Amino acid sequence: MTYDPTGHLLLTPVDREAPVRVQRLRQLGIGEHPDPAFDEFAHKLAEVTGAPYSMVNFIDENQQFFAGLHTPEGAHAGTDLSAVAAAGGVSRFMARDHGYCPHVVVRRKALVLEDVCDYPRFAGNPVVDEIGIRSYLGAPLIDRTGIALGTICVVDTEPRPWGRAGLETIKSMAAELIEQIHHREDSGF
Repeated sequence: MTYDPTGHLLLTPVDREAPVRVQRLRQLGIGEHPDPAFDEFAHKLAEVTGAPYSMVNFIDENQQFFAGLHTPEGAHAGTDLSAVAAAGGVSRFMARDHGYCPHVVVRRKALVLEDVCDYPRFAGNPVVDEIGIRSYLGAPLIDRTGIALGTICVVDTEPRPWGRAGLETIKSMAAELIEQIHHREDSGF
Protein backbone atom coordinates (compact mmCIF):
# COMPACT_ATOMS: atom_id res chain seq x y z
CA MET A 1 0.00 0.00 0.00
CA THR A 2 1.08 3.53 -0.62
CA TYR A 3 -0.13 6.92 0.47
CA ASP A 4 -0.95 9.86 -1.74
CA PRO A 5 0.58 13.28 -0.92
CA THR A 6 -2.43 14.18 1.23
CA GLY A 7 -1.77 11.18 3.45
CA HIS A 8 -4.75 9.10 2.32
CA LEU A 9 -4.37 5.36 1.91
CA LEU A 10 -4.62 4.34 -1.74
CA LEU A 11 -6.84 1.32 -2.23
CA THR A 12 -4.91 -0.35 -5.06
CA PRO A 13 -1.40 -1.58 -4.27
CA VAL A 14 1.62 -0.55 -6.35
CA ASP A 15 2.35 -3.31 -8.90
CA ARG A 16 6.02 -3.18 -9.86
CA GLU A 17 5.83 -6.55 -11.67
CA ALA A 18 3.23 -5.38 -14.24
CA PRO A 19 5.62 -4.74 -17.17
CA VAL A 20 7.25 -8.16 -16.77
CA ARG A 21 3.81 -9.76 -16.40
CA VAL A 22 2.56 -8.17 -19.61
CA GLN A 23 5.62 -9.44 -21.46
CA ARG A 24 5.07 -12.97 -20.12
CA LEU A 25 1.34 -12.90 -20.97
CA ARG A 26 2.18 -11.88 -24.57
CA GLN A 27 4.77 -14.66 -24.74
CA LEU A 28 2.07 -17.13 -23.65
CA GLY A 29 -0.49 -15.61 -26.03
CA ILE A 30 -3.04 -15.04 -23.29
CA GLY A 31 -4.68 -12.14 -21.51
CA GLU A 32 -5.95 -10.08 -24.43
CA HIS A 33 -8.88 -12.07 -25.81
CA PRO A 34 -11.71 -14.18 -24.41
CA ASP A 35 -10.69 -17.82 -24.41
CA PRO A 36 -13.24 -20.67 -24.57
CA ALA A 37 -10.99 -22.88 -22.43
CA PHE A 38 -10.80 -20.18 -19.76
CA ASP A 39 -14.56 -19.61 -19.98
CA GLU A 40 -15.01 -23.36 -19.42
CA PHE A 41 -12.64 -23.21 -16.46
CA ALA A 42 -14.56 -20.26 -14.99
CA HIS A 43 -17.79 -22.23 -15.37
CA LYS A 44 -16.22 -25.21 -13.57
CA LEU A 45 -14.97 -22.89 -10.82
CA ALA A 46 -18.49 -21.50 -10.35
CA GLU A 47 -19.92 -25.02 -10.13
CA VAL A 48 -17.31 -26.18 -7.61
CA THR A 49 -17.75 -23.16 -5.34
CA GLY A 50 -21.45 -22.50 -5.90
CA ALA A 51 -20.62 -18.86 -6.72
CA PRO A 52 -22.72 -16.91 -9.24
CA TYR A 53 -19.69 -15.15 -10.78
CA SER A 54 -16.23 -16.50 -11.52
CA MET A 55 -13.31 -15.22 -13.53
CA VAL A 56 -9.92 -16.08 -14.96
CA ASN A 57 -8.33 -12.65 -14.71
CA PHE A 58 -5.12 -11.29 -16.25
CA ILE A 59 -3.86 -7.88 -15.16
CA ASP A 60 -1.69 -5.35 -16.96
CA GLU A 61 -0.56 -1.87 -15.92
CA ASN A 62 -3.98 -0.27 -16.42
CA GLN A 63 -6.74 -2.82 -16.43
CA GLN A 64 -7.93 -6.29 -15.66
CA PHE A 65 -9.13 -8.62 -18.40
CA PHE A 66 -11.41 -11.59 -17.73
CA ALA A 67 -10.21 -14.08 -20.35
CA GLY A 68 -12.52 -16.56 -18.65
CA LEU A 69 -15.88 -15.42 -17.32
CA HIS A 70 -18.93 -17.11 -15.83
CA THR A 71 -22.03 -15.11 -14.91
CA PRO A 72 -25.45 -16.18 -13.69
CA GLU A 73 -28.28 -16.52 -16.19
CA GLY A 74 -29.48 -13.13 -17.39
CA ALA A 75 -26.16 -11.34 -16.93
CA HIS A 76 -24.00 -10.73 -19.97
CA ALA A 77 -20.38 -10.13 -20.78
CA GLY A 78 -19.82 -6.80 -22.45
CA THR A 79 -16.89 -4.55 -23.05
CA ASP A 80 -17.68 -1.33 -21.17
CA LEU A 81 -17.87 -1.71 -17.40
CA SER A 82 -20.07 1.31 -16.73
CA ALA A 83 -22.66 0.41 -19.37
CA VAL A 84 -22.69 -3.24 -18.41
CA ALA A 85 -22.86 -2.51 -14.68
CA ALA A 86 -25.79 -0.17 -15.31
CA ALA A 87 -27.51 -2.97 -17.20
CA GLY A 88 -26.80 -5.44 -14.39
CA GLY A 89 -24.11 -7.42 -16.25
CA VAL A 90 -20.39 -7.94 -15.94
CA SER A 91 -17.76 -6.72 -18.40
CA ARG A 92 -14.66 -8.59 -19.52
CA PHE A 93 -12.66 -5.43 -18.74
CA MET A 94 -12.30 -3.68 -15.41
CA ALA A 95 -10.11 -0.81 -14.27
CA ARG A 96 -7.09 -1.89 -12.26
CA ASP A 97 -8.34 0.04 -9.23
CA HIS A 98 -11.65 -1.86 -9.17
CA GLY A 99 -11.98 -5.19 -7.42
CA TYR A 100 -9.67 -7.26 -5.32
CA CYS A 101 -7.57 -9.24 -7.81
CA PRO A 102 -4.81 -6.59 -7.99
CA HIS A 103 -4.29 -7.12 -4.25
CA VAL A 104 -4.00 -10.88 -4.78
CA VAL A 105 -1.46 -10.44 -7.58
CA VAL A 106 0.74 -8.03 -5.62
CA ARG A 107 0.46 -10.03 -2.36
CA ARG A 108 0.96 -13.31 -4.27
CA LYS A 109 -1.42 -14.95 -1.80
CA ALA A 110 -5.03 -16.06 -1.84
CA LEU A 111 -7.56 -13.64 -0.40
CA VAL A 112 -10.80 -14.53 1.38
CA LEU A 113 -13.36 -11.77 2.00
CA GLU A 114 -16.51 -13.37 3.36
CA ASP A 115 -18.13 -9.94 3.64
CA VAL A 116 -16.15 -7.09 2.07
CA CYS A 117 -18.01 -4.63 4.30
CA ASP A 118 -16.18 -6.09 7.31
CA TYR A 119 -12.89 -4.71 5.95
CA PRO A 120 -12.62 -0.90 5.65
CA ARG A 121 -9.75 -1.23 3.18
CA PHE A 122 -11.93 -3.30 0.83
CA ALA A 123 -15.43 -2.00 1.58
CA GLY A 124 -14.72 1.26 -0.24
CA ASN A 125 -13.80 -0.46 -3.49
CA PRO A 126 -15.89 0.74 -6.45
CA VAL A 127 -17.22 -2.78 -7.19
CA VAL A 128 -19.20 -2.68 -3.95
CA ASP A 129 -21.39 0.22 -5.08
CA GLU A 130 -21.21 -0.20 -8.87
CA ILE A 131 -21.77 -3.95 -9.11
CA GLY A 132 -22.94 -4.92 -5.62
CA ILE A 133 -20.09 -7.29 -4.76
CA ARG A 134 -20.24 -8.42 -1.13
CA SER A 135 -17.88 -11.42 -1.01
CA TYR A 136 -14.70 -12.43 -2.80
CA LEU A 137 -12.45 -15.48 -2.96
CA GLY A 138 -9.36 -15.37 -5.18
CA ALA A 139 -5.95 -16.95 -5.70
CA PRO A 140 -2.93 -15.91 -7.76
CA LEU A 141 -1.85 -17.70 -10.92
CA ILE A 142 1.92 -17.95 -10.42
CA ASP A 143 3.65 -19.60 -13.34
CA ARG A 144 6.91 -21.58 -13.49
CA THR A 145 8.91 -18.39 -14.09
CA GLY A 146 7.67 -17.01 -10.76
CA ILE A 147 5.47 -14.34 -12.32
CA ALA A 148 1.96 -13.79 -10.98
CA LEU A 149 0.06 -13.75 -14.29
CA GLY A 150 -3.30 -12.92 -12.75
CA THR A 151 -5.91 -14.63 -10.65
CA ILE A 152 -8.87 -16.91 -10.55
CA CYS A 153 -11.68 -15.65 -8.40
CA VAL A 154 -15.30 -16.03 -7.45
CA VAL A 155 -17.59 -13.29 -6.19
CA ASP A 156 -21.10 -13.02 -4.86
CA THR A 157 -23.55 -10.22 -4.19
CA GLU A 158 -24.25 -11.74 -0.78
CA PRO A 159 -21.83 -12.43 2.10
CA ARG A 160 -20.46 -15.98 1.82
CA PRO A 161 -18.82 -18.16 4.48
CA TRP A 162 -16.01 -19.42 2.18
CA GLY A 163 -14.01 -20.72 5.16
CA ARG A 164 -10.95 -22.95 5.05
CA ALA A 165 -12.60 -25.25 2.49
CA GLY A 166 -13.10 -22.34 0.09
CA LEU A 167 -9.51 -21.24 0.52
CA GLU A 168 -8.17 -24.72 -0.20
CA THR A 169 -10.49 -25.08 -3.20
CA ILE A 170 -9.46 -21.79 -4.83
CA LYS A 171 -5.76 -22.55 -4.31
CA SER A 172 -6.16 -26.04 -5.76
CA MET A 173 -8.08 -24.71 -8.76
CA ALA A 174 -5.37 -22.06 -9.37
CA ALA A 175 -2.73 -24.81 -9.42
CA GLU A 176 -4.88 -26.78 -11.87
CA LEU A 177 -5.19 -23.83 -14.25
CA ILE A 178 -1.45 -23.07 -14.08
CA GLU A 179 -0.82 -26.69 -15.13
CA GLN A 180 -3.13 -26.16 -18.11
CA ILE A 181 -1.30 -22.95 -19.05
CA HIS A 182 2.07 -24.71 -18.84
CA HIS A 183 0.73 -27.58 -20.96
CA ARG A 184 -0.37 -25.05 -23.60
CA GLU A 185 3.08 -23.50 -23.58
CA ASP A 186 4.86 -26.87 -23.79
CA SER A 187 2.69 -28.00 -26.72
CA GLY A 188 3.24 -24.74 -28.63
CA PHE A 189 -0.21 -23.26 -27.76
